[in-house]
Amino acid sequence: MFNKTFLLTVFAALSMNASAINIQTQISIKQPGNEAKVIQLQADGNQLKPADGKALPLHISAQLANDGNDQVYTVTIKADATTYYNFGAQLATGIKSADSEFYLPGFWYHRNLRSPKQAPAFHTSKSWNFREDRLSSPMTSVYDEANGKSVSVIRLLDSPKECLTTHQQGEIILSGETSLGYLGLDCEQQEAKLTFGYPYIETPKRYIRKLTLAAPVFAFAKIEKGETKTIQWRISETEAKDFGEHVTLMWQRCFDNLKPQALKPLFTPEEMKKGLTNYFRQSYVSNYPLKYNSGHTLLTSDCKPFPEAQVGFCGRVLLNAFNAIEYGEQHGEQDLVTMGNEILESYLQHGLTSAGYFYDNVNFTRGFPSDDKVVHSIRQQSEGVYAILLYLKYEKAHGRRHPQWEARIKGILDGFLKLQKADGSFARKYHDNGTDVDGTGGSTPSSTSALVMGYRYFGKKQYLEAARRTVDYLEQNIISKSDYFSSTLDANCEDKEAAIAAVTATYYLAAVTKGKERQRYIDLCEKAAYFALSWYYMWDVPFAQGQMLGDLGLKTRGWSNVSVENNHIDVFVFELPHIVKWLGQQKGNQRFLQMHDVIFNSLSQLMPTPERLCGISVPGFYPEVVQHTTWDYGMNGKGFYNNLFAPGWTIASLWEMYSPTRTDDFLKK
Repeated sequence: MFNKTFLLTVFAALSMNASAINIQTQISIKQPGNEAKVIQLQADGNQLKPADGKALPLHISAQLANDGNDQVYTVTIKADATTYYNFGAQLATGIKSADSEFYLPGFWYHRNLRSPKQAPAFHTSKSWNFREDRLSSPMTSVYDEANGKSVSVIRLLDSPKECLTTHQQGEIILSGETSLGYLGLDCEQQEAKLTFGYPYIETPKRYIRKLTLAAPVFAFAKIEKGETKTIQWRISETEAKDFGEHVTLMWQRCFDNLKPQALKPLFTPEEMKKGLTNYFRQSYVSNYPLKYNSGHTLLTSDCKPFPEAQVGFCGRVLLNAFNAIEYGEQHGEQDLVTMGNEILESYLQHGLTSAGYFYDNVNFTRGFPSDDKVVHSIRQQSEGVYAILLYLKYEKAHGRRHPQWEARIKGILDGFLKLQKADGSFARKYHDNGTDVDGTGGSTPSSTSALVMGYRYFGKKQYLEAARRTVDYLEQNIISKSDYFSSTLDANCEDKEAAIAAVTATYYLAAVTKGKERQRYIDLCEKAAYFALSWYYMWDVPFAQGQMLGDLGLKTRGWSNVSVENNHIDVFVFELPHIVKWLGQQKGNQRFLQMHDVIFNSLSQLMPTPERLCGISVPGFYPEVVQHTTWDYGMNGKGFYNNLFAPGWTIASLWEMYSPTRTDDFLKK
C-alpha cells in the first residue's frame, strides 16, 4: 500500500556550494488495479536509481545548480514505457525538530497549534503534505528558533493545468494533466525535513471542510513511452532573528520568484460601485423593527433575504447603509438615500441594548435577545462605531447634525474605556453588563480604529490614550510574537483578519501622531503587513474544464485564503490595499506598491452582472466562499461556491477598497 512507508527513504547526497545537501528521494509506480510500489532511490552521479538495483521503466536524473545564493533542484523523468508515477523528496534541513517552526503561506504558521486537532496541526501529526493550491505561494519553509536558521523550498511553476478525478482519496490515477505537486513538512524524527514532490499527495489526512479531516490521497500522473517530464524546486537557506522576520524574508522571496503581475481589471471602481448598488436595493428588508440589507445566510441560487441582521462582520449593516446614502446623494438616486436613512434610524431607535451597545446580531424568527442573553464582540461593536462616525462626519459636512447618534456613540466609546483591561487589551466577547465571555485579547486591534476616530471626531484625548494602549498590547502580545489570531468571529485560530486588524490599527495611530511615535506605528504596521499579505495569492492556481471558476477564467493572484481553519479564498480587504500602498510610499517598498496593484485589479473578476452572473442568481451580490482547492464549506467543492453565502461583507469590503481616501479624509484635521 502507498502509505507513510514511502517516507522511509535513503539519502541522495548532492553538492550544495561547499557543503552537502541531503535530499531523500523515492518513486512510486502504480499498475492499474494494483497497489503502488514504493521504490527508494539513491544517487549515482546525476542519476537516481533504485536502491535495490532493480530496473525501472523510467530514467530519473537530478541536478542541483547554484543560482545566486539559492540552489535549483531539477528532476527529469523519461519513460521507456507508459507509466503511472509519483515522485517524492525530502530535504534534510539540519534543524532539530524540537526547535522548528514552519511557514507554508496562507495555511500553516508556527505549528498551527491554535487550531484544534480536527484541522491540520501538530496536535494530529508532525508530518504533513499538502496540495500546492492550498497555499497562497507554493512554498514550504522551516525556521530554527534556537539558532535563527531559515530554510525554504519553492516550487518553480509549470503552465497551469488541472484535471478532474473520479475519486478524492486513496491511490488515484489522474484523468489528465495537472501542474499541481505537493509541499509539506516532517518532524517525526530528530531532524526536521521539508517535503515536496509531483503530482500531489495529501498525508496523513486531507482537509476537506471546516474542522474535517479525511482519508489521505496519492495521485499518479501518466507518462507515455518516450515522453519527458521536468520538475523544479528552488532551495534557499538564510538567517532570521525571529519567526516574524522569517515570514518577511520568505514573502519577499516568493514575490521575487513568482513576480505577480497586475491584471487588467474587468471594471472601473465607479462601474463596480454602480453594480453593487443592486445589492442595496434587492436585499433591503423593512418589515421588522430593525431595517437592514440582508447580508448573510443567503442562497446563491436565489439571494432571497434572510430574517437576521448583523451590525458588523458578515452583514456590515451600518456600513452598507452609509455607503448607500453617500452613493445615492452623489448620483441623485434617492431610493438608496431613503433606504440607508431608514436603516440607521431603525438602529438608533431599536438597535441598542439597555447598556447602550449595538445588538450584534438579531434573528427575527427568535426576536431580540433578553439582556441576560446578549453577547457582544469587540469587533462588531467597533465596526458599528466606525460606520456611524463616517456617517456623522459626512452629515456634518452637509450641514446636518445628529445629537442622538453622537450621544450613543460617545456612550459606546466611554464603555470601551471601562472594558479595556490593564494591559491595554479587550475581551474578544463580553456580556451586556461588561463581564467577559471570551477574555482572549486577539481581537483587541479591532477597537483601535474606532477609538482613534472617536478621538478625532469628539476631541476626547482619553480615546486616543486608550488606542495607544491597544497598540502597546498589540506590539507585546501579537506582533512581537508573530501570533495573529482570533479576529474572525467563527474561529479561534491563525487568521488573515487578525493580521489585517493589526495593520489597520497601527495605520490609524500613525495618521494622528507625529515624530518618533508615528515612526514606531509605521514600523509596526509594516511588520504586520507582511503577515497580512502572506495570505494573498501570488500565483494562479489551475482549474479543470467543468470547474466553474476555471471556465470563468478566474486568476487567483490577489485573492486570499481566510484562515488556517477556512481554506477558501475571498475578497476580504477593506482598507488593506490603500494601507499597503501608503506603506510602500512611506518605506520605499516597491513590492508593496506592486502587490497593491495585484490585489486592486484582481478582485472585480467575479462581479455578477446581467450578462455574466458568475454563478450568482442576482447581479451585484458578490460571492463569498470561493472554493479554489479541494475543499467545500459544505457544498460543491473546488471551482464552485458553497450554496450559502454572506454578500453583506463582500460588498462592504470592495466598497472600502474603491474608496481609498475615506480614512485619510476622516482623520486629517
